[in-house]
Amino acid sequence: MALVFVGIDPDTGGDNCPAVFIDEETGDFLLQGWTVTDPGTLAEVERSSPIADNESVVKLPARMRAILQEAVNGRSATIQRADRGDDQDRCASGDAGRIHA
Repeated sequence: MALVFVGIDPDTGGDNCPAVFIDEETGDFLLQGWTVTDPGTLAEVERSSPIADNESVVKLPARMRAILQEAVNGRSATIQRADRGDDQDRCASGDAGRIHA
Protein backbone atom coordinates (compact mmCIF):
# COMPACT_ATOMS: atom_id res chain seq x y z
CA MET A 1 0.00 0.00 0.00
CA ALA A 2 1.35 3.42 -0.96
CA LEU A 3 -0.13 6.32 0.97
CA VAL A 4 -0.35 9.85 -0.33
CA PHE A 5 -0.20 12.42 2.45
CA VAL A 6 -2.80 15.16 1.92
CA GLY A 7 -2.39 17.31 5.01
CA ILE A 8 -2.09 17.65 8.75
CA ASP A 9 -3.99 19.83 11.22
CA PRO A 10 -2.59 23.32 10.57
CA ASP A 11 -2.80 24.20 14.26
CA THR A 12 -0.85 21.19 15.50
CA GLY A 13 1.97 21.82 17.92
CA GLY A 14 3.54 18.41 17.47
CA ASP A 15 1.09 16.47 19.61
CA ASN A 16 -2.36 15.24 18.61
CA CYS A 17 -1.80 15.42 14.89
CA PRO A 18 -4.96 14.73 12.92
CA ALA A 19 -4.04 14.02 9.30
CA VAL A 20 -5.54 12.87 6.03
CA PHE A 21 -4.04 10.29 3.65
CA ILE A 22 -5.19 8.57 0.46
CA ASP A 23 -4.37 5.00 -0.51
CA GLU A 24 -2.75 5.46 -3.92
CA GLU A 25 -3.88 2.04 -5.14
CA THR A 26 -7.54 2.10 -4.09
CA GLY A 27 -8.32 5.80 -3.61
CA ASP A 28 -9.53 5.04 -0.07
CA PHE A 29 -9.28 7.76 2.57
CA LEU A 30 -7.30 7.19 5.77
CA LEU A 31 -8.08 9.59 8.59
CA GLN A 32 -5.86 10.02 11.62
CA GLY A 33 -7.67 11.82 14.39
CA TRP A 34 -8.93 11.68 17.91
CA THR A 35 -10.78 8.49 18.85
CA VAL A 36 -14.29 9.34 19.94
CA THR A 37 -15.07 7.73 23.30
CA ASP A 38 -17.96 9.90 24.50
CA PRO A 39 -20.92 7.50 24.99
CA GLY A 40 -23.47 10.12 23.93
CA THR A 41 -21.66 10.87 20.69
CA LEU A 42 -21.19 7.18 19.91
CA ALA A 43 -24.86 6.48 20.61
CA GLU A 44 -25.86 9.28 18.24
CA VAL A 45 -23.59 7.89 15.51
CA GLU A 46 -25.02 4.40 16.01
CA ARG A 47 -28.56 5.67 15.48
CA SER A 48 -27.66 6.27 11.84
CA SER A 49 -24.87 3.75 11.31
CA PRO A 50 -24.06 0.92 13.75
CA ILE A 51 -20.36 0.71 14.62
CA ALA A 52 -18.89 -2.72 13.85
CA ASP A 53 -16.23 -4.32 16.07
CA ASN A 54 -13.57 -3.52 13.46
CA GLU A 55 -14.61 0.15 13.15
CA SER A 56 -14.03 3.29 15.17
CA VAL A 57 -15.30 6.85 15.09
CA VAL A 58 -12.58 9.43 14.50
CA LYS A 59 -12.92 13.16 15.05
CA LEU A 60 -11.12 15.78 12.96
CA PRO A 61 -11.26 19.50 13.77
CA ALA A 62 -13.40 21.76 11.58
CA ARG A 63 -10.27 23.73 10.66
CA MET A 64 -9.26 20.71 8.52
CA ARG A 65 -12.26 21.16 6.21
CA ALA A 66 -10.05 22.46 3.35
CA ILE A 67 -7.70 19.48 3.74
CA LEU A 68 -10.63 17.06 3.51
CA GLN A 69 -11.95 18.88 0.43
CA GLU A 70 -8.49 18.66 -1.11
CA ALA A 71 -8.54 14.89 -0.55
CA VAL A 72 -12.02 14.58 -2.07
CA ASN A 73 -10.93 16.59 -5.11
CA GLY A 74 -7.92 14.34 -5.62
CA ARG A 75 -5.25 16.93 -4.95
CA SER A 76 -2.56 16.66 -2.31
CA ALA A 77 -0.53 19.85 -2.36
CA THR A 78 1.60 19.97 0.75
CA ILE A 79 4.33 22.22 2.04
CA GLN A 80 6.93 21.84 4.75
CA ARG A 81 5.68 22.68 8.23
CA ALA A 82 6.86 26.15 9.15
CA ASP A 83 7.29 25.24 12.83
CA ARG A 84 9.81 22.46 12.16
CA GLY A 85 13.36 23.05 11.02
CA ASP A 86 14.17 19.35 10.79
CA ASP A 87 12.39 16.41 9.23
CA GLN A 88 11.54 14.77 12.55
CA ASP A 89 7.84 14.61 13.31
CA ARG A 90 6.54 13.75 16.74
CA CYS A 91 3.24 12.69 15.19
CA ALA A 92 2.38 9.64 13.15
CA SER A 93 4.26 8.11 10.29
CA GLY A 94 3.64 9.11 6.73
CA ASP A 95 4.93 12.19 4.97
CA ALA A 96 6.57 13.49 8.15
CA GLY A 97 6.97 17.18 8.72
CA ARG A 98 4.41 18.36 6.19
CA ILE A 99 1.29 20.51 6.37
CA HIS A 100 -1.56 21.41 4.06
CA ALA A 101 -0.80 24.34 1.77
